[in-house]
Amino acid sequence: MTAPNAQHSAPEPHFDGTPVHQRLLALAPELAAEVTTRLLDRLPAYHALPPEQLRGEITRQVERAIRAFADVMRTGRPPGEDELARIRESSARRADEGVPLESVVGAYHLGAQLCAARLLTAAAPADLPDIATAQDRLLGYLHAVSCEVAAGYVQERQAALGDEQVARQALLSRLLEGGDPHTAADRAGIRLPARYVVLSLAIGPHPDESRPGVNRSVAARRKLRRLRAELERRNPDGVPLAALAADGGTVLLPAAPFERDALTALVERLARACGAPLIAAATTAPPAAVADAVRLAAEIRQLGRGPGLYLLDDVLLEYQLSRPGPARDALAALLAPLTGRPELLDTLRAFLTCGLDRRRTAAHLLVHPNTVDYRLRRTADLTGLDTTRGPDLLTLHAALTAHDTVL
Repeated sequence: MTAPNAQHSAPEPHFDGTPVHQRLLALAPELAAEVTTRLLDRLPAYHALPPEQLRGEITRQVERAIRAFADVMRTGRPPGEDELARIRESSARRADEGVPLESVVGAYHLGAQLCAARLLTAAAPADLPDIATAQDRLLGYLHAVSCEVAAGYVQERQAALGDEQVARQALLSRLLEGGDPHTAADRAGIRLPARYVVLSLAIGPHPDESRPGVNRSVAARRKLRRLRAELERRNPDGVPLAALAADGGTVLLPAAPFERDALTALVERLARACGAPLIAAATTAPPAAVADAVRLAAEIRQLGRGPGLYLLDDVLLEYQLSRPGPARDALAALLAPLTGRPELLDTLRAFLTCGLDRRRTAAHLLVHPNTVDYRLRRTADLTGLDTTRGPDLLTLHAALTAHDTVL
């Protein structure tokens, strides 16, 4: 390609003795109609625009673009600031109308392609140097236009997404506070579902968060971004509302039928997407009762033993034992002799979680099975409660639940 300064200094290209810009201006109305017609054939996204807009605004813009292109051919200079501002404004309108960015850029390229094809029919072999100059000016025009289209489109989408995010967060805050959410939903442009699935998530660390030389906060943000993207992707029929940090938070999903298998699969996909273990608890509630459901889901999730999905039915005993009262305090006190011995508490907790299997417990704790046996014997010596006795085992389970809740 010829350097820009050479483009400016080169004489205007002529095809068959006629300046190219004059040919373009003469063909502008006819070409504008042809380009608009071809837009619908080649770029289906434009079918979503009203017919009167295509016949009016869009066709006029196409003709203005052709005239601006003619001026570039005449002068060898990129479009002026007024023309570039018009391009940015037009691109912003297409963004607001939902026309994809690739279609907006593609429209300019399609128009330039059709203009070039019509012009070249008048070129003769002797016009080869002028064809090269015209090509350089065409590419320069497309470069300038593509940059302005992208700038206008992205600016509009960022503004729209910012307004949308503010409105959605206002709705989420209203739901979490327990007030009437209908006004906030109207402002957000969201139709409230009959019920929400309330998910309480605890997100474990991604391996990168502890990898030497890796910025921990960056790794955590990437983990969270992947989880959010999966939430959006898996809920095309409704808008998920989320208040999430790197270690977890709350997600509200417009409720489809509350099916455990579907929720379990969703939690597994979220865990794979973010690359970190997830403990999740779920319940459902109508919009007016979301605040209470969020508190319940958080309590269920805190009672979960290991990654996965938990419903209230999974932790009924633990939930009841965790209610405040003298019985709970007395149960927690049974493990007071283990204060200062976290390895004994961790071993007891792992033993119960691993189904009373000493080898699985040892593998989980990365210790020898004999170490598990020793620690369980020490627990029995200190508390008087032996994991080999059925009644004591139930008491230990209840005491550990109460102990963890009190903490």
